[in-house]
Order: sequence, then C-alpha cells, then structure tokens
Amino acid sequence: MTATRTALIVLAALALSPAHAQQAAMGDSAKDMLGAWEFSNADRDKRCTATFKNTAVKGGFKVEFDANCASLFPFIAEVTGWRYPENDNLFLFDAGGKTLAEFSEVESGMFEAPTPGVGVLFLQNAAAAAPPPKKPEEVAGDWTVTGTGPLCEISLSTTVEGDGMKLIMKPGCSGDIAKQQFGRWRIDGGELLLLPAQGTPWRFVENDTDTWQRIPESATPMTLVRK
Repeated sequence: MTATRTALIVLAALALSPAHAQQAAMGDSAKDMLGAWEFSNADRDKRCTATFKNTAVKGGFKVEFDANCASLFPFIAEVTGWRYPENDNLFLFDAGGKTLAEFSEVESGMFEAPTPGVGVLFLQNAAAAAPPPKKPEEVAGDWTVTGTGPLCEISLSTTVEGDGMKLIMKPGCSGDIAKQQFGRWRIDGGELLLLPAQGTPWRFVENDTDTWQRIPESATPMTLVRK
C-alpha cells in the first residue's frame, strides 16, 4: 500500500468520524463565539471567564470555565458543552443533553439568560467588556465637587445609612449644593449617585481615574475629583 493511498484512507476515516462531522458543521456564527467571554450576573459583582472551544463533544462543543466559576454559579460544575445557534440562541448543557442555561443575543457581543434559581446571567466578549462597576470601598474617601471652580467638599463613607451609605458635606459648600442636603450615596450599576434629602439623585459616571462627570451634562459641567 503506497503512502499516498494510506494518507487518503486516514483522511476518509476522519471525515466520517462524529467529531470531524461536528466541527465541519460549525458555522460562522458559532466560530464568532470561540475564545474567552466574561460570564457574570446582572450586577457584575460575580464574574468569571468562559472559554468556548471548537473541540467536539456529544451535542455540541467544549466549554471551559475558570476554577472559581462553579463557586460563584454552582450549576457550572455540570456544564459539559455549548451549541450555537439553535433558534438563534446559545445553549449550555450537561452530559445528558439537558439545557442548563439558554442565552439570547441582546446586542452585538452580549448575551443574556434569565435562569430560574440563579437570576439573569450575561455573556460578554472578554475583549470588549467594559470595566466592572466600582465597589463602594474603591470610591469611599474625600472628594471635591467642581464646576467653574471648587463648589463643595464631601466625604463618602462605607457606613450603611438607609438605602445608601453615609455622605458628609463639609462647611463652605455653594448655595445650590448646600440646599440639596446630601446625606447618602450609593453605586448603581456604573453610576455614582449622591442622594439629597428630597428630590432626584445627582448622577455621575466615571470618565477618568478618580474623576466622575455629572450626567446629563449641562452648560456648566460638574465633576467629582478625588482629593
């Protein structure tokens, strides 16, 4: 038997194997899933990495999770594979083929899965995912509210108070700020909220290290700058 004929027989056997058939069936949409994705809850205070592979397993393809994923999301310990798309959705399943989570694409590079007993789960392309929301202890400290110049000095504490944490306004604040009587603050998603005694919270988004911009923007921008 010549070497050429032997090589052709081997290639034919591979082509008929289930693993090769599954990999050949992977479409472009599924190929776009290959690589590392951030796996998280809605608040992104629980996050780990899911790596989608093109290694064939029964019912789909292999997915690997960080070692800490199963401690954050216990059902992950039972996940053996993934498939996509099926009815435009992405499925994580166990060894018996049972669906453990079903994700739908909500925007390019982001999927969500309302999961009973777990809450809403998210997958985001790891390279494109925004930085996670700041934790209160990362934001706590002394800050200056500035506009055309310094307007007020405040101190953000991690001491729980009502529906937020304690905020102390230092003497000498401008009239517009003083009348708000801010006494609490909190992090809401990616926003920092200063909570007045009455009325609507003032909302800020981080635009640089230790600098937060008030939104919506006005004719005179207002920022929080760490002291």
